[in-house]
Amino acid sequence: MRIGLGYDSHAFKPGVPLVIGGLKIDHPAGLAGHSDGDVLLHAITDALLGAVSAGDIGTFFPPSDQRWKNADSTIFLETALEEVATAGYRIVNIDTVLILAQPKIVPIAGEIRARVAELLNLKPGDVGIKAKTPEGLNQDHVAVAHVVVLLEPIAATGDLARMSATADTEIEIDTVVRSLIDDGGTKRALGRKKHFDSDDLT
Repeated sequence: MRIGLGYDSHAFKPGVPLVIGGLKIDHPAGLAGHSDGDVLLHAITDALLGAVSAGDIGTFFPPSDQRWKNADSTIFLETALEEVATAGYRIVNIDTVLILAQPKIVPIAGEIRARVAELLNLKPGDVGIKAKTPEGLNQDHVAVAHVVVLLEPIAATGDLARMSATADTEIEIDTVVRSLIDDGGTKRALGRKKHFDSDDLT
């Protein structure tokens, strides 16, 4: 089993769409960011990448790269899910906390849970969505997300077990696993780097 911890924060900005957990929310201000500012998906992405020691969101999608300007954060999440699968794990459950003054999350928590579960290919009951207000902290203009994710190893059964058993090298095993999880629409190469850059950390 592996545990990942994710965190992100964005300031509110008038005149931009508000997106939280992949769900567009009717609100006069959105979240400022290089991409669409989805604070929850960013924190989930970091939790997933951290659980398999794959770096962080800035490693794959640096804010200095104009390709990710106003990008849909589901792209980031899909890349993190590919890293988790390549490492041989799958999600057991995920728990999240959103901290913001407005909009109120409780009335739409079910919708956010359903959308996040859909994006992660989980049952809604495996996704926790909680909300708090930053009472007395003078952070009414900021949205913060904390995320914890639990992963478990994927059992090597069926064709995967037989194929991996006949693979003679680590490279061959990696090729087998990748061939089984890739669906032809991989985004793994979109922003991956071999080395960390301190300028990429977000």
